[in-house]
Amino acid sequence: MAEKNVLIIGGGAAGVKAALDRANAGNKVFLVEDFPSIGGERIPQDRLMSDGDSFFTAPDLAALKENNAIQVIDCAEVRSLAGENGNFKAKVHRRTPRIDREKCDDCGECIKVCPIHMYDDYNESLEWRTAVDYFNSGSGNYNVFKEDMPVCQRTCPINLDIRTYVGYIADGKYAESLATIRKKLPFPLSIGRVCPHPCEFECNRGYKDEPISICFLKRYVADYEVYNEVEPPVSLPEETYPEKIAIIGGGPSGLTCAYHLALLGYQNNITVFEALPACGGMFLVGIPEYRLPKAILAKDVEFVEKHGVEIKTGVRIGKDISFDDIRKDYDAVLLAVGAHLGMSMRVKNEDAEGVVEGVKYLRDAALGNEIPNKGTCIVVGGGNVAMDVARTSLRVGFDEVNLLYRRTRKEMPASPWEVDAAEHEGIKFHFLVAPQEVVVKGGKAVGMQCLKMELGEPDESGRRRPVPIEGSEFVMDADTIFAAIGQVTDASLVEEKHGFKIGRKFNFEVNPKTFETNVEGVFASGDGATGAGIAIAACAGGKTAAESIHKYLRGKK
Repeated sequence: MAEKNVLIIGGGAAGVKAALDRANAGNKVFLVEDFPSIGGERIPQDRLMSDGDSFFTAPDLAALKENNAIQVIDCAEVRSLAGENGNFKAKVHRRTPRIDREKCDDCGECIKVCPIHMYDDYNESLEWRTAVDYFNSGSGNYNVFKEDMPVCQRTCPINLDIRTYVGYIADGKYAESLATIRKKLPFPLSIGRVCPHPCEFECNRGYKDEPISICFLKRYVADYEVYNEVEPPVSLPEETYPEKIAIIGGGPSGLTCAYHLALLGYQNNITVFEALPACGGMFLVGIPEYRLPKAILAKDVEFVEKHGVEIKTGVRIGKDISFDDIRKDYDAVLLAVGAHLGMSMRVKNEDAEGVVEGVKYLRDAALGNEIPNKGTCIVVGGGNVAMDVARTSLRVGFDEVNLLYRRTRKEMPASPWEVDAAEHEGIKFHFLVAPQEVVVKGGKAVGMQCLKMELGEPDESGRRRPVPIEGSEFVMDADTIFAAIGQVTDASLVEEKHGFKIGRKFNFEVNPKTFETNVEGVFASGDGATGAGIAIAACAGGKTAAESIHKYLRGKK
């Protein structure tokens, strides 16, 4: 009788016995166990056993180890199983055990210094264990095993497996590290440069000395691939689906959605419509060249495109193609249009010549359009967009850049390192100052009338509310005034007849878990759904939207 391959899922007592039986019958056995060790839970001493019990307490692990016909695959799960009796094909995903078992000499020092304490699953939570443990003393293998998600991964909007990709870098396994990142994020080059890395603020290492440089490590491993001219690997599933999907907006969220839809099997049926002359969205026109070079961004976009994603640039919905035609020609639609309109300062004369939206200024600068660049300018705002506008203004030729913020430096929402860099470059900060009115002469802005402020009680955001100081008005001269106090979505690509629910920032209202709009078959993600936020959060929304679109399309069949 020819040798057969037998797959056994589960390495508990029954799985071990079945593996030995099948191997002794002349079969090649693959034993897959989700946990780091085989053998199952220990039977507690307080449990009474009777002869009728259907399980035994001492699986012969020694015999299992010595049997060359049995291959144990622990820390693994079966991702897919297809076929029929006698001809099955399984896809097994194995996680790293995180300890090199060939080098481990059973000294136990790791257990003594491990700061993590959790209930011992192996002993039915009757005792405590560390993250580094046997898990099962019968198998004798040390492992690092934590049921909960690490705080850095939990804080990351897209839940990157930081622990794994940083560990790969430490081992010099750069390709494996980058592959881990790209399981969720197709923009390691770009995000590695611009992310404000909220994960690092929660890194436990910071309690000892300083957080791990998670963001820079991501950039390092992505740059290593570029500088060594390594071609990024493209892996697509064999099973494909016929439905066509339109993605309106080629920014971080839209392209991440397209990428994950391709990985789900919709490659060559995904079309991205982008109004700008090139893809990238806010990556391209919202982040200055000195922070994210266009050539670097282009490599991330090209990687997405190679996954069977068609990108059409210079196509504005409602002008070059109607939304109704999109709905007719595609089975599902994602709105990922971002937030490209600046918010009003709500001051008199802000529509005068010489007053410019900060986001428009950055967009024109990125696209090479004519921009103001002489004399003195004022930037109103305290976020990262205001920092980008101020630092860009210096670079393009303004003699003096003044930044007005109505609270103190402590309350600024901008990343602290961006504020430090702006100050180092010569930006003049004016705190506790609020704009009151644009001063106009001959139809053109020549300055800003301002009012000094003081901090009162905290508002709904938790920050102390700025309160005007009576009689503190003064005028600050300027040739150009930039409003950088926030952004909203341009929802004009859809009409009232389409029936979308629009939020107060002109964003598309969605189910926060699925990113479905109130219109069947239409989803929305990124800044256009949640309001302006950080790029990694927009990418996370795109990934969730892809999963929801997949479930929606498969549910219709």
